[in-house]
Amino acid sequence: MAEQDPFASLLEGNRRYALDFDRPGMKPPARAGVAVVTCMDSRIDPLRMLGLELNDAKVLRNPGAQVTEPMLEALVLAVHLLGVTRIAVVAHTDCAVASASEDELRERVAASAGRAADWQHFHAVSNQRRALTEDVRRVGTHPLIGEHVAVGGFLYDVDTGLLDHLV
Repeated sequence: MAEQDPFASLLEGNRRYALDFDRPGMKPPARAGVAVVTCMDSRIDPLRMLGLELNDAKVLRNPGAQVTEPMLEALVLAVHLLGVTRIAVVAHTDCAVASASEDELRERVAASAGRAADWQHFHAVSNQRRALTEDVRRVGTHPLIGEHVAVGGFLYDVDTGLLDHLV
């Protein structure tokens, strides 16, 4: 019995997408000059939530929408090479990383994985508003970013689809 490709449905979806693909030759700069740092949560549709379309923005995602060192590296490139003039850091309500402690996240992962996860760091966020404020400050004061762009911090409500401009 042949093993089914676990990616078969994705490849089929891609074939359907390519049938109507009407944007060949797009250039890399973000047409709307926006970079969005947000969570990997699948309830967030970063472009649509901001009224944007494909190629309008650079979208960077990780657990908890945290501005990590790799995120800062990407933002520097986005600002200086990809046309970004505005950066929106967007956290969200009902975030797993912001609603559990580091130990709780490790316990949940360990239970799912069937092995200890006490060595893995998940960057739990104990105070979402404070973390968002600090992340906006980190971006805004970065010597290769801050003076070149506008930076804002937002909270996205996963139940209403609305953004609250917090910072």
